[in-house]
Amino acid sequence: MSPGIANGWIPDENDRNPPFAADRDENLSDVVVIIAGMQRPTWTKHPLVTGRSGSPDVVRVAELEEIGMPRSSIYRRCLPGGPWRRLLPGVILLHPSEPTDEQRLRAGLLRGGEDSMITGLWALRRHGLREVPAPSDVHLLVPHEREVTSAGFAVVERTTRLPNAVTRDGLPVAPVHRAVLDGARRIRDFDTVQGMLAEAVQRRKCTPEQLDRELCRGSQRGSAIPRRALQALLAGAESVAEGDAWEIWKLSGLPPAEWNVNVFDRHGRFLSKPDAWCEDLAFAWEIDSRKFHEGGNHYATTLARNARYSAAGIVCLQTLPSRLRTEPRAVIAELCDTYAAACARPRPPVTSRP
Repeated sequence: MSPGIANGWIPDENDRNPPFAADRDENLSDVVVIIAGMQRPTWTKHPLVTGRSGSPDVVRVAELEEIGMPRSSIYRRCLPGGPWRRLLPGVILLHPSEPTDEQRLRAGLLRGGEDSMITGLWALRRHGLREVPAPSDVHLLVPHEREVTSAGFAVVERTTRLPNAVTRDGLPVAPVHRAVLDGARRIRDFDTVQGMLAEAVQRRKCTPEQLDRELCRGSQRGSAIPRRALQALLAGAESVAEGDAWEIWKLSGLPPAEWNVNVFDRHGRFLSKPDAWCEDLAFAWEIDSRKFHEGGNHYATTLARNARYSAAGIVCLQTLPSRLRTEPRAVIAELCDTYAAACARPRPPVTSRP
């Protein structure tokens, strides 16, 4: 029985103002029961609900409840065919379309709560790194005392070593040395991990020493591959190809070389920065990519570099990066033969220590 009938009111076909009337808002698709003498709930005209320009499109359920919206009305709008979409537990997208990457990132941060930050692959993308696999989940760091768990596309990692966040395009992200290792620990492909670490170092986003410290202090789960990939970077290599060359040099049995050091002539003038350098013999090894030489002035630059090597009496071996993996034994033989040739001639007056 309706409340009106229970109070003695009997509906009349001529009665246009019964004590209870259903008023449907077509824009909101909710039925709001208005009691005589009471105004429509104020939340119906709130910018969050009306979608007014400038209002956020990803919000927490708690924010909608704070403006007086019933939880039942919130989740009713998230049903199939409704005007909103539930992204994560307690997080709503205020329109029905598929969320963008940006909206997923903001939803993840709302799930993580205060002081949370993005780490892993999405953080590296925000830092501008390119050698990063396409991210799927949003990897978050949150304070260890925060009782929040992973859900949906949000991977929550509680940590006692929460770093200072860096703002990138308006969102808090972990610094590169933390983000790249958080991402690397979840990847099982060595080449991918090596490429990520090498790019971070080559582009001066972090140093090998920072990565080494972070690797020692952080979780050891999944650390075997990044630890192996880091060894060449600690020795001075700055790219994936140089990492492969470092492995080949170790296999050759030759004395250790220096990597990426500046070399000067007898007058202290800069000659070049070889990938590998033997100071005792003035022997240089360059890993020259065919792709690198296809555009711009790179070919001319390489010819000029080789001319400086020749004029200064430096013995230089050039190797294509692809051969380091496809023909390792042949490369080792060439390396040893060229090294022997450098030993057989007088050492020229050049140095990496001016």
